[in-house]
Amino acid sequence: MKLHYSLTSPYARKVRVVIIEHDMEDEVELVKANSMAEGAAEIIHNPLSKIPSLILKDGSALYDSPVICEYLDHEAGGKRLLPKEGSRRWSVLRAQALGDGILDAAIGMVIEGGRPEGQRSGMWQERWTGAIHRSVDQIAEEVAEDPKAFDLGRITYVCALGYLDFRLPDLDWRAPHPDLAEWYEELSARESFARTRPPEE
Repeated sequence: MKLHYSLTSPYARKVRVVIIEHDMEDEVELVKANSMAEGAAEIIHNPLSKIPSLILKDGSALYDSPVICEYLDHEAGGKRLLPKEGSRRWSVLRAQALGDGILDAAIGMVIEGGRPEGQRSGMWQERWTGAIHRSVDQIAEEVAEDPKAFDLGRITYVCALGYLDFRLPDLDWRAPHPDLAEWYEELSARESFARTRPPEE
């Protein structure tokens, strides 16, 4: 299999963490890709021209990150990062959606912030900021209830918080959540996260 990814994509980072956690590095070749390049959609086999994109052994492609993560989790066998059934499955899927939602809002803010000042939408920046802070509050509550849990939802949380550090450090999610910050630092030292940390720019 081949994973088209970039070093700075938090969605691709989530997939790379799953690959490492399941010891599948010999089964998945990592291929750096620029989704903005001309012809990228054809190269990465995704008409949306987004990464990550996983090319299977039969040449077909899977996207986006939730689909890829579930596929890899299924193929790996053994202990699952996404439970196969039951209430825990829906809890983990909801957590993944929350983490991905933070990423969606954060990326929107990054794009908006890159526009000329007179063209930026204050309404959207305020809306995204509020969504991020409310979501981090929710994550803090969940982690406090079960700090030892480790699953696809928690992986997504770490990737989301790491992206806030990487692209939006002025939001300072740590200040109101010291316990969550401690949890984050502890998990960030785990090999799968340490090896997928975005490069300093």
